[in-house]
Amino acid sequence: MLRIALDAMGADNGVAPVVDGLLSSLQNKQFYALLVGNEALLKSFLDSKHLSDAILQRIQIVHANDFIQMTESASTANKRVDTSIYQAMQLLKKHEADACVSAGHSGATMSLATLQIGRIKGVSRPAICTCMPTITSNPSVILDAGANTDCKPEYLVDFAIMGFHYAKKVLGYANPRVGLLANGEEDSKGNELTKEAFKLLKSYDFFKGNVEGSDIFNGSVDVIICDGFAGNLVLKASEGVASSINIILKQQIKKSFLNILGYMLMKPAFQSLRNKIDYAEYGGAPLLGVKKPVIISHGKSNARAMECAIYQAAVGCETQVCDIIQEAFNNQDKGS
Repeated sequence: MLRIALDAMGADNGVAPVVDGLLSSLQNKQFYALLVGNEALLKSFLDSKHLSDAILQRIQIVHANDFIQMTESASTANKRVDTSIYQAMQLLKKHEADACVSAGHSGATMSLATLQIGRIKGVSRPAICTCMPTITSNPSVILDAGANTDCKPEYLVDFAIMGFHYAKKVLGYANPRVGLLANGEEDSKGNELTKEAFKLLKSYDFFKGNVEGSDIFNGSVDVIICDGFAGNLVLKASEGVASSINIILKQQIKKSFLNILGYMLMKPAFQSLRNKIDYAEYGGAPLLGVKKPVIISHGKSNARAMECAIYQAAVGCETQVCDIIQEAFNNQDKGS
């Protein structure tokens, strides 16, 4: 049975959303959970749920005394051997787990995944890969979404190769189109980094050229490549817009009886929109370029987001995405 290590500590809202998300996923998918964190705290929380033996038999608590707080530096992560994320990564490293999920300190997770699990041969830097809603039925893929704030042109080429194969093999897109995020669609647009990356990417069949921020959401390309600084800004800005739209709609609906009536008639459409732009439905973000599936979740993740992140980890194992990326770099695949 698939074994998933789950870092239970360090998330903004404590262990509750992490464990609640785990329990929901166990109801819907067969896997074995290694729940890493303070044993007394986790056992007390699980006991309060009055779980069936069938569920409890698929959960093992792995005790960890410590966790890395969001305010701490990621540079100490490899020395803090008693932290929940370090212990979770050790389970992955020792083949006692098949994948790892964490909503804790993302920098620590990335650092430990790189140092303890290791990069896929040929990959210059791992990248965070996140999905964004579009006007089509298929979400778009952005990478890097925050792992590498300073990049070299060749890093972006690696991101493109990984994003292409993730979209094709994991998301099932027949012929993924890859675009390079710039301040205009013209070949001459961009900064030094994107101009040099453009020259390198031109020889790849999947590359469609420069794209603008609006192309992330209009479905004109499937994969958008950028450095981690720009990608994280796009991600956080998009989350802010989605949250603001939700608040504004609620405010406007309450202003009149007609608005409330209109909302009741349009409720299914509004619910579909909410689901499409809700980050929780996309779960976490795979860290592509490391040798085992690692999913980085938002620190503010609710139970639904954690549940979906666990499903992502399972999909990463079932599709063997790490092996696919390794093969692509071994063959120097250019998308043909």
